[in-house]
Amino acid sequence: MNRKTHNSAYKFSIIIFTITLLFITANAASPPFLLVISKDDLVDAGDKSSSPPSFIDGGDKSSSSSTAEWDEFDDSDNKSEDELDPGSWRQIFEPDSISISSKSDNDVLYYTGLKKMVKAVSNGDYRLMEEATAEIEASAVKGYPHAQSTLGFLYGTGQLREKNGAKAFLYHQFASQAGNMQSKMALAYTYYRQQMHKEAVQLYAELAEAEDPVIEPVRIHTGAEENKEALRKSRGEDDEDFQISEYQAQKGSAGAMYKIGIYYYFGLRGVRRDHVKALSWFLKAVEKGEPRSMELLGEIYARGAGVERNYTKAFEWLTLASKQQHFSAYNGMGYLYVKGFGVEEKNYTKAKEYFEKAADNDEAGGHYNLGVLYLKGIGVEENVNLAMEYFITAANAGQPKAYYQLARMFQYGKGLKQNLPMATALYKLVAERGPWSSLSRWALESYMKGDIGKAFLLYSRLAELGYEIAQSNAAWILDKYGERSMCMGESGFCTDSERHQRAHSLWWQASEQGNEHAALLIGDAYYYGRGTERDYDRAAEAYLHAKSQSNAQAIFNLGYMHEHGQGRPLDLHLAKRYYDQALEIDPAAKLPVTLALMSLYVRKNYENTILVDMIDALPGLFPKVEVWVDKVIMDEGNATILTLFICLLTVLYLRERQRRHAVAAAGDLAVPLQPNNDIDLPVAPI
Repeated sequence: MNRKTHNSAYKFSIIIFTITLLFITANAASPPFLLVISKDDLVDAGDKSSSPPSFIDGGDKSSSSSTAEWDEFDDSDNKSEDELDPGSWRQIFEPDSISISSKSDNDVLYYTGLKKMVKAVSNGDYRLMEEATAEIEASAVKGYPHAQSTLGFLYGTGQLREKNGAKAFLYHQFASQAGNMQSKMALAYTYYRQQMHKEAVQLYAELAEAEDPVIEPVRIHTGAEENKEALRKSRGEDDEDFQISEYQAQKGSAGAMYKIGIYYYFGLRGVRRDHVKALSWFLKAVEKGEPRSMELLGEIYARGAGVERNYTKAFEWLTLASKQQHFSAYNGMGYLYVKGFGVEEKNYTKAKEYFEKAADNDEAGGHYNLGVLYLKGIGVEENVNLAMEYFITAANAGQPKAYYQLARMFQYGKGLKQNLPMATALYKLVAERGPWSSLSRWALESYMKGDIGKAFLLYSRLAELGYEIAQSNAAWILDKYGERSMCMGESGFCTDSERHQRAHSLWWQASEQGNEHAALLIGDAYYYGRGTERDYDRAAEAYLHAKSQSNAQAIFNLGYMHEHGQGRPLDLHLAKRYYDQALEIDPAAKLPVTLALMSLYVRKNYENTILVDMIDALPGLFPKVEVWVDKVIMDEGNATILTLFICLLTVLYLRERQRRHAVAAAGDLAVPLQPNNDIDLPVAPI
């Protein structure tokens, strides 16, 4: 109940019977993806007609060359980001040794414009932004696909261009056809939103093959507040914990050495990925007797990450790790036997044994790899249903390649009934782990350095690609920082209206992807008329959407709307039901729900009295009361004002009760007493 954006609503609820909509603690994150397959999803195991020949690579059961089939040591790790994500903005944020000036003329024009665009939003320089977008457009007109992709972004968001979805789509189409992967992501998301699954699934399937689990997505807010804990953990080498670990490692702590190596190897906690540094720390840790580093060294030598690839050394390190009860090492050993790398020869029987050892010890990779063996019939009899079971187990343990395989099964109807919406959703999960997710790291780094404009630009780009976290982060920045977001509108810096509309659009997209807090904010926007016309009916629709995700605040708000007949039928019984349900879901709602039930009690039992009139009149006094509460009351705590208010309410209630008793007593002189005329009704079910 302490969120700043609804702090005023909270304070006002203390003064009256929750007249305004309260903000109960809500989960700002999307719900976790849990895959459940029902019998209706299954197809007859003997039905071969639903599986096209292309589902299994070339029909060669012994082949395991597809980079999408295995989670261990595929060749995509040795490709540069420019190869995996051509036209990447990495040249601006992580420039390599090759200067921009040494590239082609189109490269120079594009990257110069892009660099100016980033600098413009960082410094709030509108004129520089005009110059930057002009250079990007000039490059796009010449047919340079990466400039076309960025121009599509500008048209899609309405930055120094009239917002035009058709032009945005067209430029992304051109760029996509020329190989720009970020435009393929944007197009796939456009199709996905429009439920054009046949088109979306093809793009996401291609994009999912470039999955590269490096970037940790970080939500910079918890709804209304900054997510200070997550940001603290993402400060990279500036983080106090990192510096302490590094100091301990330098003093000889094997555990700290391993920890630092992990940060560099995977690019975690805001640390930039550096395989060479990771290798160095892992080797030092092993010398100190740290067994966990052995498995990572095996993986590094197998991948050739920061060192020349050496499968023999890889197998040796993995074997040592397995003897130290690091069961995930069995996955690497099994893979090497499947491929025949670093061992005498291919041996599918041994490979299966190692995968089974991993699976028996709850390693998701073991389940996944067994699924691949049974799917393709490698060393075993092909069994699609058993493969599916292994993939589901691995997927629910967070194995991204298992999502990929299940997506293919849904796409082609192999073992599962063809279901393109499900296939699209699963491919999307994997595709969002691609190298373009580096935008998220750069955005986070910019935000933590206080460069809000740059962070907003990067989150906006990532939001266009369909990332829910980026959509909510960008929207939150607009709401939180206003003009400091350096939001660019169609003809200059965003007006208040443009900022509200863009935030509204971003929250709505996040809401579509399961962000219950976003749905709640959409409802608030319509309820209060923030950035849009006030519309109680649409507010109620948004709250109902959040209610479907068990959001206590939305449920409370629906109760309030039923109590007042705003966008929902006036129904005190249903209002109470909603209030009670909000309390069941979130115990933190006890205070506002108690006050709301008091309000319902007064409305039902003292209809057409001064108490109800006071409750209905107080919203008009709210702005003045809010200032008073801010300056005088809140510093002394909510308990004080709540006590004063309850005392005032008690006095008013007793006076009203005394008046009614006096009227009833006077009535005894003339007419018989009516049943229950002077009996207080309990605060019971309404």
